[in-house]
Amino acid sequence: MSNNSSYNIRLATADDAEALLNIYRYYVEKTAITYEYEVPTVSEFKSRIENVLKDFPYLVVEELAENSSTDKKKILGYAYASKFHERAAYQWCVEMSIYLDKDCKRNGLGRALYEELEKRLKDMGILNLYSCIGYPEKEDEYLTYDSVRFHEKMGYKLIGHFHKCGFKFGKWYDMVWMEKIIGEHGDEPCIINSQHS
Repeated sequence: MSNNSSYNIRLATADDAEALLNIYRYYVEKTAITYEYEVPTVSEFKSRIENVLKDFPYLVVEELAENSSTDKKKILGYAYASKFHERAAYQWCVEMSIYLDKDCKRNGLGRALYEELEKRLKDMGILNLYSCIGYPEKEDEYLTYDSVRFHEKMGYKLIGHFHKCGFKFGKWYDMVWMEKIIGEHGDEPCIINSQHS
C-alpha cells in the first residue's frame, strides 16, 4: 500500500471471485501455505465464497486510492471463517483463513482483517477460533514460520502438531493447529446468529 491510500474492509461477494483467486493463485503455485495442488477455477472459487457466506462472514480489504480519477478499488487480501466440523456440537467453533496479496504483507492489513472478522464472529456467538497452518521442519523457499508468528501476535496458542502430513514440492511438511478463545463457555451457550453484515 502506498502512503497516499487508505483501505476499506467489507463483505465479499461472488463478483470478487476473480480478484481473490488472483491473490490465492500465488499461494497454490509458489508456496506450501496451502496444501492445494491445483488452482481452482473462477467458478469453483465463486462457489466457495457463496458457501461460506451462507453461514459466516467472508471479508475483503481493498485499497482506496486518493486523488484518483477512477473509483477502482484494488482488493489486497481476504479472510473468512468456515465450519470447524459438521457435527452440531461444534457450532460455536470456526476455522479461520487469511490470504494477503504477496506484495502487501507486514503493513497491518492482516491484523485489521482478522480483528474485524473476530468482532463479527463474536457478535454471532462464536466462542472458539481455530487455524490450521502448514509448518516446516525448517524454513525454506516454500514455507516459513510467519503464519504461526502472526497468529501468536493475534493471541492464538499452539494446541496440536501433526508430523509430515502434507507433501508438496517434493517435500514433507508438518501441520499445526492454533486456537483462540473469544467468549465465555456458559452452561447454556447462545444460539448462533448466522445473519451477519
